Amino acid sequence: MKIRKINIDDLEALRNLSIQTFKETFEEVNTEEDMQKYLDENLSIEKLKTELENVNSEFYFAENNDEILGYLKLNFKDAQTEKLKENHFEIERIYVLKAFLGQKIGQILFDKAIEIGREKNLEYVWLGVWEENHRAIRFYEKNGFEIFGKHDFTLGEDVQTDLLMKMKI
Repeated sequence: MKIRKINIDDLEALRNLSIQTFKETFEEVNTEEDMQKYLDENLSIEKLKTELENVNSEFYFAENNDEILGYLKLNFKDAQTEKLKENHFEIERIYVLKAFLGQKIGQILFDKAIEIGREKNLEYVWLGVWEENHRAIRFYEKNGFEIFGKHDFTLGEDVQTDLLMKMKI
């Protein structure tokens, strides 16, 4: 398996993977209307293109034999979704296709994020995780994250609560 940085040529593949993994993760616990509104507003070609072109965001694919298994999105400086200190960076997304869950792909993507943060001499990594996503919360706690706050995350018309978690790297 390899991890590679995504570029603008990967936009369509990123969009397809983003939609598929988000639906696989959350469609059973949200309404169809809320899911569709979120996908239309947050995972459109235009929105993802803007994110890809932001110099303070980076995307990476996890691939095996040219098959995309999952992806990672990191935010630095003013691209972070919360205004934290300059020595912080955000893991905004780690998603793995359902067919590949349990194969340590999320851990490999997470380890890549930490490697990048260290290369950039950053001190903390943080993220927001839905308070009902117990699998993800356990994963982050196992990796050394601690809860430091909460923020609202709007999925369609549904305002949900994300736990804010961080870890010193």
